[in-house]
Amino acid sequence: MRILITGALGQLGRALTEVFSDHDIIPTDLPEYDITDPGIVPVFTDMRPELVIHCAALTNVDGCAKNPDLAFKVNAFGTQNVAHACLRSNAEMVYISTNEVFDGTATEPYPEDAPPHPINPYGSSKRAGEQMAARYVNQLYIVRTAWLYAPGSYMFPAKIIDAADKRGELKVVTDEISNPTYVPDLAQAIAALVESHVYGIYHFTNAGYCSRFDFAREILRLSGREHIPVHPITLADYPRPSVVPPFTALANTRGPEIGIEFRPWQEALADYFRATS
Repeated sequence: MRILITGALGQLGRALTEVFSDHDIIPTDLPEYDITDPGIVPVFTDMRPELVIHCAALTNVDGCAKNPDLAFKVNAFGTQNVAHACLRSNAEMVYISTNEVFDGTATEPYPEDAPPHPINPYGSSKRAGEQMAARYVNQLYIVRTAWLYAPGSYMFPAKIIDAADKRGELKVVTDEISNPTYVPDLAQAIAALVESHVYGIYHFTNAGYCSRFDFAREILRLSGREHIPVHPITLADYPRPSVVPPFTALANTRGPEIGIEFRPWQEALADYFRATS
């Protein structure tokens, strides 16, 4: 299969390139390929992809809050360009979305059919991207995920370890809750999904959910830093440019219907440390 991957230099793009290594891969990313330029549509169309996995996005949540116009330019209108190329190519599309399309007021994990209600520019722009993709592409998988991390990326586990080593103690919020998700697991699930040809919305995360505080404590435990004190704080104690939806755990209810399930996030995190040791 001929597969075009946008954002191929990012943590998920790299993992997907590896997972699909026995296919004809077209990796694309900045600066050569700018999805916000309408001229990218004929460029991608001429590549004749059979599947486009659209990972490219502006994912800095606080950055999106500071520059919402840029967030929509990349995440909504950039997605429109990619989807238009899929339409012209008659290609299937995987759109990578986020837990932040929800407002965080739930008390149980959000299933795939829960009504989106984003409360910050990042979530709003990604929700608009979902709608743009659906407008153009019938052969569409929308994959929502959360709290991604991978070996070699400077995401939450690496940041926690770095901060612990530099400061000797941590303050971490207890009321932001979602699903830590190991990128290699997500990439394998996406590979299984596109083999199914069962289009629709999927919530793909490692099983279970936790607070940032509990995630940090498990990171410290697995990295041999249990002695580092971790002080609980709330979102109100940690002001940010972006409004944070407090509870955005996702429920993977559609994946098991086609045989796609995830191991617990704690097991995946242990594998992360094995891979980075």
